[in-house]
Amino acid sequence: MRSSWGILAAVSGHLTVRQASAAPGHHSLPVRTLQTLAQREPVCLKKLSAPDTGVLELTLQRPEVKNAISWELMTRLRGAIHKIEADATAKVVLVASSVPGVFCAGADLKERRHMSSSQVKEYANSLRSTFSYFEALSIPTIAVIEGAALGGGLELALSCDLRICGENATLGLPETGLAIIPGAGGTQRLPRIIGKSRAKELIFTGRRCDATEAVLMGLANYCVPAGEAYGKALELAREITKKGPLGVRMAKKAIDQGMEVADMRSALAVEGECYEQLLHTQDRLECLAAFAEKREPVYTGE
Repeated sequence: MRSSWGILAAVSGHLTVRQASAAPGHHSLPVRTLQTLAQREPVCLKKLSAPDTGVLELTLQRPEVKNAISWELMTRLRGAIHKIEADATAKVVLVASSVPGVFCAGADLKERRHMSSSQVKEYANSLRSTFSYFEALSIPTIAVIEGAALGGGLELALSCDLRICGENATLGLPETGLAIIPGAGGTQRLPRIIGKSRAKELIFTGRRCDATEAVLMGLANYCVPAGEAYGKALELAREITKKGPLGVRMAKKAIDQGMEVADMRSALAVEGECYEQLLHTQDRLECLAAFAEKREPVYTGE
């Protein structure tokens, strides 16, 4: 059987595959390379096949403007999120870029120059709600960051559950340098991830940080050699898809909703409610049976 990425390359024409050299003790993982196309959609959603069934890849691909977020890209992104939400087989989403050396440079400032104040307001509100829609997906999401993730690009990554950076990654919210503030969730998600004081420093100064610093402050989960962020993200996705899908969904719900309530008692009540919803599932019974029979469980998501 051809690999999932070999099939994807043949079907889409957007991607080719090569095998990366494996680090000691690790399996080789696919690293994507770009093929330049005259015409392409700004957002591409693909389902991977075995052995990566359940993994979806959402790819930004506006190479001419470093994946700057235009109205069209935002609209296509929202449409892709709707498809993910409706896909009962989806277990993990990888958010990546087809453009070498950049994740997303932020808003499309050339397009914005021609907007009225009311249009800019509408754009910001729409982008904010789109990222909130993405954040609310019930399955884990992983941002694959190689190169620049700035402004709205970082805000997209902040709406993901996990962030994997190549060592060439640069992350920042430079909006105060444009006499505005991050307007697509950056002022709210960043302090929840790295703490209020660190977030204020980065936003007040517009300072950019590299991948190593991002990991140290909790902004990124891993820093890997440049070009290997996708491989690490796929490795994590594979680990997640081996787990009970209902358990993973409820774990995300318990964490996210628990973090938003005012006190620990209320947060523990959220956890208890999520736990109880899993007690009578077929997946839980299957896991107990598999343990007794010394075999791997076969989950159905029921």
